[in-house]
Amino acid sequence: MKFDNIIIGGGLSGLTCGIKLAEQGRKCAIVSSGQSAIHFFSGSFDLLGQVNGEEVSHPIEAIKNLADTHPYQRVGIENIGRLAEEAPQLLNRAGLKFCGKADQNHFVLTPMGVMKPSWLTLDDFTCFDQKHSFPWKKVLILNFSGFLDFHTLFVKDGLKKFEVDSQIKNIAMKAFEAIRKNPSEMRSTNIAKVFDKGDVLDEFVKKANLLSEGFEVIILPSVFGLFNKKVVDELKAKVNKPVVLVPAIPPSVPGIRSQMLLSRRFQELGGTFFMGDNVEEGYFENNRLMDIRTNNHGDIKLEADAFILASGSFYSKGIVATHDKLYEPIFGLDIDGDTDRSQWLDEKFFKDQPYMHFGVKADSNFRALMKGQAIENLYVAGSVLGGANALKEGSGAGISLLTSLHVVEQILK
Repeated sequence: MKFDNIIIGGGLSGLTCGIKLAEQGRKCAIVSSGQSAIHFFSGSFDLLGQVNGEEVSHPIEAIKNLADTHPYQRVGIENIGRLAEEAPQLLNRAGLKFCGKADQNHFVLTPMGVMKPSWLTLDDFTCFDQKHSFPWKKVLILNFSGFLDFHTLFVKDGLKKFEVDSQIKNIAMKAFEAIRKNPSEMRSTNIAKVFDKGDVLDEFVKKANLLSEGFEVIILPSVFGLFNKKVVDELKAKVNKPVVLVPAIPPSVPGIRSQMLLSRRFQELGGTFFMGDNVEEGYFENNRLMDIRTNNHGDIKLEADAFILASGSFYSKGIVATHDKLYEPIFGLDIDGDTDRSQWLDEKFFKDQPYMHFGVKADSNFRALMKGQAIENLYVAGSVLGGANALKEGSGAGISLLTSLHVVEQILK
């Protein structure tokens, strides 16, 4: 099978590459081994939250303080500013609407009841301007009886720091009795499926309005709108008080919806999605990747003019570490990381761990290196790149989105 472009990895980075290329008329395929990290999406995409342990208020300005090897620096500050404006537009075309801007972080309420800086926040959730205050002083934290994935006491304890008087209440509804019988079934996605049916929301709203009398705002777990985003909008329109949704323990309802919308956008543009398939090997000739072979396709070769490796980092097994070696498992590409295992970790757990910076080596045009040479048509995007500790910096989604858009520009030149 022949394509213009093949992307290896179906997470945020791979889907961004695929959508952008397909929008430009390219015939594209995505090969994805399975569930992506978008299923754990908290509702917010971070651009840059910290540099050298210091919290960042203005991400674009703060990028200049990052190391030269950081993916943002390699993309270029001017390009980052431009691409950071393009990214939410691409997401919006897929049906995902966000608040936020790249030149100044806003804040979102976390399941721990603290304010976390962020770049883009899905419109299910509430964006706040201040970190050390909460707009309401009398708060109802409302949960579903038997739902254990929303830790209301953490939220309440966190809000105490803002001098907020909060009270926890539970709602019991007949519609949830069946899934309550088995604790493993009382998950956010199963609750959301009940609300998606359309005849339960009004009953819930009546109970919520009754319980919220005397309160200024209601805090709820984000368990609305798995397949139908209108459920979230109807909820906020029908409840008498402002509603603040807070992420629950994954699987994430807005995350799964986001994955479905991005995948649908790619396929509606003509893209081919090979889900549940693994790339086994590639055939190289004259410093070019000519084709790949996958587990499901057997002897059928997948050919393309250009390939993008967006396979993720350690979590997605885009990079693998064993007791004695560190490697990229598909093609054996060069790794930007210390070969001495004793240098992978810092004994102080909360320090900036060296292994978090490891990734596939790439040249200035983000082409993968193998034995020191750039593969002319194999590009690298997203968290499989080295040079950043996305967890410590709060930069993971930004790196995935913006390096992907940048790589697509290199291909389209």
